[in-house]
Amino acid sequence: MIHAVLIFNTSGVPRLTKFYSPVQHSVQTLIQKIFSLVYTRPASLCNFLDAPELDQFLSVSDQEERWRVVYRNYATLYFVFVVDGAESELGILDLIQVLVESLDRAFENVCELDLVFHFDEVHHILAEIIQGGLVLETNVDEIDDSVQLAAKLRRESYASANPLSLSGGLASRGSNLQTPLGWLTGKLTGVGAR
Repeated sequence: MIHAVLIFNTSGVPRLTKFYSPVQHSVQTLIQKIFSLVYTRPASLCNFLDAPELDQFLSVSDQEERWRVVYRNYATLYFVFVVDGAESELGILDLIQVLVESLDRAFENVCELDLVFHFDEVHHILAEIIQGGLVLETNVDEIDDSVQLAAKLRRESYASANPLSLSGGLASRGSNLQTPLGWLTGKLTGVGAR
């Protein structure tokens, strides 16, 4: 099971935090501990490590079970997954690649500012990939299609609920395309009242 997905910048500032298991102590302390494990690790070592230091933060059901931190560094961002022994480390590295490719498709060359200003869309993309700590989808095309469809439906919902939007619900109800100023003028003067 995947217990946490974290994205840090190189200064240790978390840009995305998603926990799928309850945290026993302070979340901030746990995040700092994970970052210190990953950041101080030499680049010549592999991208996953056992982390018995995290046992005190996350509830461990079995004493034999150990948490593993699987991470990947892309430019100025660290993508970190905290998993248990049931997950394949190479599979999680592949999943990190799927997440990065999905973010790249959504934001066209994703950067740290995209994660900051579009955090809701980043969480949506993550939810398309992982739900409740289990992997749902790994096909980047399917993930991108779902994200594009949700964005389209969100725009349509906004347009139909907002009478001042240029492509608002007035035109979609069969009347002629009307500008926001024309709509407002009509409402104020009573023209076109029903």
